[in-house]
Amino acid sequence: MNTSFARRTLLAAALGAAGVTTAFAHHGWSWTVEEQSELTGTIEDIYIGNPHAVLMVAAEDGSWTVELSPPARTRAAGFDENAAKVGDEVTAIGNRSADPNEKRMKAVQIVVNGKTYDIYPDRIETES
Repeated sequence: MNTSFARRTLLAAALGAAGVTTAFAHHGWSWTVEEQSELTGTIEDIYIGNPHAVLMVAAEDGSWTVELSPPARTRAAGFDENAAKVGDEVTAIGNRSADPNEKRMKAVQIVVNGKTYDIYPDRIETES
């Protein structure tokens, strides 16, 4: 077996594994607090693309980044390019960043124009 080829293959596998680990860390929930909160504001920007859909929301305390899910899951929840527009009011329910200085939330549910979109239905906390 060609030693150079084997080294390149091993290096590619190691880099691929490192990339997967980074992706899981970024896309997980470890950066959020456990309790869910509600954020209401006006949509400043909408992005539906990889790695996940994002809403920029102007709230009373500043501009927030509201992360949704990857595009396929976001669209499966019914939220697509035609569901909202810049200037619409939005209420996002989700888990905010554990860093209190970061205005960032991972939304499990959003409400736009009176319609509810369950982005992560298995993570929505219900009042008991």
